[in-house]
Formats: sequence, C-alpha cells, structure tokens
Amino acid sequence: MNESTFPGTEHVMGHLPVPEPAQPISMPPTTPPSSPPRPAPTAPRGLPDNYAEMPKPTAKLTAEDLAPVNDPNGPRHKIGPTGRPQPDLPVPQPPTKTGPAQVIAMCNQKGGVGKTTTTINLGAAIAETGRKVLLIDFDPQGSASIGLGVQPHDLELSVYNLLMQRDITPDEVIQPTRVENLDLMPANIDLSAAEVQLVQEVAREYTLQRVLDPIIPLYDVILIDCAPSLGLLTVNALTASNGIVVPLECEFFALRGLAMLTDTIAKVQDRLNPKLEIVGILGTMFDGRTTHAREVLDRVVQAFDERVFHTVIRRTVKFPETTVVGEPITTYAPSSQAATQYRDLAKEVLARCPAG
Repeated sequence: MNESTFPGTEHVMGHLPVPEPAQPISMPPTTPPSSPPRPAPTAPRGLPDNYAEMPKPTAKLTAEDLAPVNDPNGPRHKIGPTGRPQPDLPVPQPPTKTGPAQVIAMCNQKGGVGKTTTTINLGAAIAETGRKVLLIDFDPQGSASIGLGVQPHDLELSVYNLLMQRDITPDEVIQPTRVENLDLMPANIDLSAAEVQLVQEVAREYTLQRVLDPIIPLYDVILIDCAPSLGLLTVNALTASNGIVVPLECEFFALRGLAMLTDTIAKVQDRLNPKLEIVGILGTMFDGRTTHAREVLDRVVQAFDERVFHTVIRRTVKFPETTVVGEPITTYAPSSQAATQYRDLAKEVLARCPAG
C-alpha cells in the first residue's frame, strides 16, 4: 500500500515512524518429559515337566472344558469347574446286604448355603442306587420335612420326642416318603426347646447317638440335616456321625465361616468323636459366569485340595420348584442338569465312604 491509495492522508503518513522489520523469536529448545526407566526384562520361568497335563485356570475354561465328560483316549480327562480333571467314577452297584449305616452330617453354621437341598437330593440320589437311606431333619425350622411333603405343624411325634422321651421308639417317628428306599425322621419347632433342655442332661452330647444306635443296622446311609448354628444340636449331630459334608455357597461370607466350622470339627474329634472325618466340601449355588464365584471356588480348592468334591451344584430355578411340590429333584426333573449333578455327588460320596 502507498500514500496514493488513500488521498488526503499524505500529511499524516509523513510524520509516522517507519517500523523496523520484525525479528524472529527464538524459543528455548524443548526436551521430552522424563519417563521412569523400564525394568530390565526378567528371564522367563521354565515350564514344569507335566505342563501339558496341568489343569487350565478356572477363569479361562471353555464350555467344552466345563462339560463333565471323560476322554479315556485323550492326554487327560476333561477339566471340571474346580479346575481339576473330572474323575471317572463307577456306577454304584446295589448292595448285597443292608447296614450298618454310614452316618453323615450336613453341617455349616451359615444359613442359606444349600444344606437342606443337598440333604434331600443327595439322599434321593443314593436311594436310587438301591441303598436304604434315612434323612433326619435336625433343624427346628423343619425345612427338610417340608421339602419331602411333610407339614411340621401336623406332626404328633417328631425327633424332639425321640430325644427327650425314653418311651418313644424310632419306629414311631420315622415316616416313609414318596421316594423308594428313602425314609424321613421329621422335625418341627419343638426341637428348639431341646437345645435348652439338653443342657441339664448327663452326657448331653451323646443323646442323638443313643437314639440312633438301634437303627444303624437297618439303613445303609443316614443323613442329618443340621441347623445353621454351632450349638448343642449340631454338636450332637457331629458326635453321632462318621463323616461330614460341608455345603459351601460360592460366596465370600460363606468362605469366612469355614474356618470357624473346621475349629469346631477339630474340637469334636479331639473330645467327643475321634472317628469323625470330613467327607468333602461341596460348592453350591455356583454361577460360572461370575468371576467372584470362580475365585471363591479356586480359593477353597487351594486350601482343602482333595477334600473338595469335584461335583459342583449350580444355581437353578428347579430347586425352589421342588420345595413347592415336596419332592427331590431326581423325581421332579430326573433328566435335568441339577439331578445329574446330585447323582454325580452320590457317586463321590459312596466312593469316599462306601455304604452297603
């Protein structure tokens, strides 16, 4: 632009200073932000010799791995939900004679972990093998009785009468169920009074054992559904038993209570019943889709190893339905996955403590 561009501005432009040419701005050199040095690479750990036979981590199991299928021609058996190879257990054969019974207590002081469900369905699955089974409802709530179609408030005699009255015999209390080879010793709210009344008895921890002695030869398996506590009734059940099955919900709070239960079992073994043993710990209400359930089950397997059953009971809506109709899953939905799981559990229980 020159002065002729805008006429009449010559006198103004003549007095303005001439601007100096702009100088380039020099910027200080920039340095990239310092980053922490990378750790030196560590040497890879060598794989164990039996790596090909080791079970995969539970969190990465595929649907095919979770299927309880045995492959005798493959390098190893299929991996179950516990992260271990599934055992190839034989089908239990019918017994040649009846008795003496294996007495097994279903015990866990935490409620809602599947004790009653397991007692009913495991008993029915064992009864399918031709063994004579007795279920003892040792919980004042009477849930096992309800689950087998018996109304506790209609009972004239229950296990409470058998414990507290010397003139009552087991035959007067035991009732047959709709399942072949499965009998029930029912209970109702009266049993809660026994906890208080037994305190004054001599050798109070042996009361249940005393009343069971006459019927031990008449059954192959006796299952005791314990109350969700570690009181005197539960101690009676542990004193009268040969073994314990611990149903354990695959959830953190249930895992915390396991240490307290094992302490009680150790005290009973030391002071009252040296022959008492843990038959196995059973994972219940398992949902393999959740990381939490898999982690809890993994931790139990790490702590108890072979004491944990390979069979795991998964969540299903079938179990609440069986309570309504008053029969076990093995007759209500005999071809369901839940019924198959309890039949597999029956195989494991009979393999660990043979009966009949």
